[in-house]
Amino acid sequence: MLFDSSIRKELARSFGATLVVLVTVVMTMMLIRTLGQASKGSVSPSDVMLVMGFTVLGQLPTILSLSLFIAVVGTLSRMYRDSEMVIWFASGRGLISLLRPLLRFAWPVMVVIAVLSLLVWPWANSQIQELKTRYEQRSDIDRIAPGEFQESSNGSRVFFIDKDSPDTQAGNNIFIAATEGARESVTSARSARLEIRDGERIAVLSDGQRLETSRDQPGVKISEFAEYGTRIGSAPSGSPEEFSVKTRATHELLKKPTPAYRAELGWRLGLALAAINFVVLGLAVASVNPRAARSTSLVFALFAFIVYYNLMTLGQSWVGAGRLGLASFMLLLHGGMLLTSLLILAARHNHWSVRSIWQRRLARSAA
Repeated sequence: MLFDSSIRKELARSFGATLVVLVTVVMTMMLIRTLGQASKGSVSPSDVMLVMGFTVLGQLPTILSLSLFIAVVGTLSRMYRDSEMVIWFASGRGLISLLRPLLRFAWPVMVVIAVLSLLVWPWANSQIQELKTRYEQRSDIDRIAPGEFQESSNGSRVFFIDKDSPDTQAGNNIFIAATEGARESVTSARSARLEIRDGERIAVLSDGQRLETSRDQPGVKISEFAEYGTRIGSAPSGSPEEFSVKTRATHELLKKPTPAYRAELGWRLGLALAAINFVVLGLAVASVNPRAARSTSLVFALFAFIVYYNLMTLGQSWVGAGRLGLASFMLLLHGGMLLTSLLILAARHNHWSVRSIWQRRLARSAA
């Protein structure tokens, strides 16, 4: 049908333009946020673009849902404003008949949202978590640049290494100045190697000397050693058990019926169900008041989107705390939203109003 194809083309143009704008805004916000994390030492400066890309990828289900909702509301509002809906109604078609072309346009977007929320969302979160964990758990040895003095992560030690060995786990001509409370020490060694003992990274120094002083007591303690070990940090860990629940695959969430897993599963399924509700709700509420501003419908769409997603976040916290079951949450929020949208759509399709219902009751009572 010509009208169906034309409305789908207009929806595609509106959806594409909205998606580009929203992705640009989100990327800018994520870039600022990631740069702030890098300045605080939470993210490696070399991984800023990767973290930003994975973050935007994880936010794509929300961006796509909002773009779809704005496209539906904006397109239908323009049709009302330009009297195209009058022609549609005059041809004997009702408002509900528009649901079919809208769903024909939206179903590929809904499939993409479902794939992103169920599969890509945990993968992107796991990649971000892995990058942050790898950077945070790097040892003091990893921070050292050969031939340069380098401060440790907590600022309590200063290192120098003349690294001319091809082995990344060893070095020559080591210098370490450390401060522990009132004690200060300077350790030098001819060579050093890195070992892992009981999950701890140990730098084993060989053929060196250690000088210790205390601000509370006079004198200097000098000792020589053939081998001396000092703790550098914990061994790098890539165990998935240390990652948050957001990094778990969807099939793992289905296997463990814990509240935290149920809450995360409800959030992922909710992202897919919300896209369906937004299409129905957009059709139900899209209209234009000639006396109101043109942006009124879009402002309402943004308000409805914010309220809906805040309710999803609130429900997720309730499910995670065990105050509400997953099935009850999904039925109350998403089922209730779908039922409300269908009722509004049916009322507008059949021209129901409080006044008309009251007049019908009066007419029946008079008869």
